[in-house]
Amino acid sequence: MDILTKLIKRVLSFAEKVESLQKFARVSKQFSLPLCFDSISHQKTPNLGFAEDSKEVFVYETMVRRSLRSRKHKHNENEDIISNLTDCILIHVLSFLNAKEAAQTCILSKRWITLWKGLPTITLSSSNFRTEKSLAEFLSHFLSLRDGSTTIHTLDVHCLYYLEPSLFQMIIKYAISHNVQHLLMNFPCRIDLFPSCFFSCHTLTSLNLSGYDILFGQIPIFPKNLNLPALTSLSLKYFSFHRSDAGCVVEPFSTFNMLNRLIIDSCIVQDAQNLCISSTKLVNLTIIMHDCEPKTIIGTYFGLELYAPSLQTFAFSGPYTPKLFASKNVLSSIKHVNIHVTCYWNSKARETSPVLLNWLVVLTNIESLTICLYTLEVLSLVRDLLKVEFPSLFNLKSLKLKTPMPSSKLDKRVDFLIQNSPSTKVDIIHL
Repeated sequence: MDILTKLIKRVLSFAEKVESLQKFARVSKQFSLPLCFDSISHQKTPNLGFAEDSKEVFVYETMVRRSLRSRKHKHNENEDIISNLTDCILIHVLSFLNAKEAAQTCILSKRWITLWKGLPTITLSSSNFRTEKSLAEFLSHFLSLRDGSTTIHTLDVHCLYYLEPSLFQMIIKYAISHNVQHLLMNFPCRIDLFPSCFFSCHTLTSLNLSGYDILFGQIPIFPKNLNLPALTSLSLKYFSFHRSDAGCVVEPFSTFNMLNRLIIDSCIVQDAQNLCISSTKLVNLTIIMHDCEPKTIIGTYFGLELYAPSLQTFAFSGPYTPKLFASKNVLSSIKHVNIHVTCYWNSKARETSPVLLNWLVVLTNIESLTICLYTLEVLSLVRDLLKVEFPSLFNLKSLKLKTPMPSSKLDKRVDFLIQNSPSTKVDIIHL
């Protein structure tokens, strides 16, 4: 345990030094300063005609030199703790940086110069580049010079704009050819541009895809021909689900036999009233409804059919409460529930207040329940709520209520929820 503690401290110390080096590198680039700390100690801060800026740089130089001297003194006079770290530890620490920062950091030491080529995690963000062209150039060089024998554990791309089709396809093809396990595409994706190899990737265990909001155009259709046998985690945002040609049920996830975690965010259902979620191994389900008036956009209001006997955690967020269809076995397996109704004044929220009450009745084995103030307000719209028979929540152990303000009216409604489990721990969380 002592060895592990020392190792963690050394890694943290290294991470702090990397941050200092990166900060100094940025300052050095801005003021054309040398990157070598040894040469800094023998040179004066250049006079660029900006007295305050030069003074600030000089102060920072002094701070860095003192910091390095104090650390060297603390860890023995001649001990260089960073040089003693193995390449695998250095690569692990560098994996927490985005690809551009990792490559820049490796320039600071001759020993590190090729470490970035073996990064198993590649994180890219358009915010680190001035233009799409500069992002494309960096990415092209980065992937072409990377060690091809190193598999990709995670590829995480954040982009504020559409990527050129050729660049997008190059990224996906490279990732799949290097056995990517976790693929996160946090930007508007066009499914029709995905290369064919994506649809039958056997190494992919986690997939995060984002389409584009229906408020800004036609929402992309989630494909029915995905063959991802190893997939265990799926997160989808801004997609449309359509029923199969042969049936009348929208059931897009039945082929993912290993799926245990599913997030559906702001998606719509076409040609059907309900979204069917069928997975024997699904444990964690999150549903986030499109936050708009359901009557204004077709497909944003739909019910949920659950065929997931292993489901334990269910989180829901939306402007209304959809109807829930499931067997008693499925409903009784759910132990942890989070219900966040985003508003209580729209017509659909009022109409579905009895549905919300029914959720709490049929989910009989809930052990922990998290709700927000709006959820409680919608529940209060049920006529004579406090007089309603409530044969549920006997196993409730924890109730968390998120509210922006304290209210004296909360007591009776909270008491209603815990009437069958008076020993429940109640936490009021003020936002």
